[in-house]
Amino acid sequence: MLIFGYTASVFIGLILGLLGGGGSILAIPILVYLFHLDPVIATAYSLFIVGSTSSVGVVWKGKKGLINFRTGLVFGAPSLLTVFITRKWIVPSLPDIVINTSYLMITKRILLLGLFAVLMIITSFSMMRKQKKVKEPTEFSLIYVLLLGAMIGLLTGLVGAGGGFLIIPALVLLTGLPMKVATGTSLFIIAFNSLIGFTGDIFNLEIQWPFLLSITGLAIAGTFIGNWLSTKIKGAHLRVGFGWLTLIMGCWILIEEILL
Repeated sequence: MLIFGYTASVFIGLILGLLGGGGSILAIPILVYLFHLDPVIATAYSLFIVGSTSSVGVVWKGKKGLINFRTGLVFGAPSLLTVFITRKWIVPSLPDIVINTSYLMITKRILLLGLFAVLMIITSFSMMRKQKKVKEPTEFSLIYVLLLGAMIGLLTGLVGAGGGFLIIPALVLLTGLPMKVATGTSLFIIAFNSLIGFTGDIFNLEIQWPFLLSITGLAIAGTFIGNWLSTKIKGAHLRVGFGWLTLIMGCWILIEEILL
């Protein structure tokens, strides 16, 4: 199982290299179900893995001029604040049993993995849906960008997911960035969001650095494979196939945690 877990870690970066996002969709199930980590620790490790791996993509996209750093900073500033607050104070303050009534009991594990599974299912539909061209807005919707950035920071902090499926459409619709630039800018935001969120965990958790760095190294190696494959395979086919995989995994996590 451990060998399978290390092998699967390569696919975290592979997906990021192919699609420009989605690494946490594989990272958290691998950490929880193959390496048997606690969900809180798994979400923390996922932030570091996805943040470090996305940084490789940022360097590559930046060299090609596919990142709007100004927009990324405006969008990312409130997100950085909320993700740090969430990881430093909100997640550690959650009780082991969040809700306990005669009809319902929700533990911290069920809450975090349940939210993550719902996020996966929502992401799957966005991946499988045929992408449409959108008209660029005539005004920079600053207030919406700031509010959405803060919301994504909260989401990232809670479930350890970068939130690229929300960030990319928001950048296109609210700021008018072209899709390729929005994807690069999204990686920039995800990288900083995830790494800043992880700093909130350093003081709360005991980090197994050799294990974490080995998984991260394998994921980074996967990004180079993904970047190479992205020039050989149609992106639309990849998104649909990964969308179905994400939907199946999200439903399986819900069944595993709630019904079994």
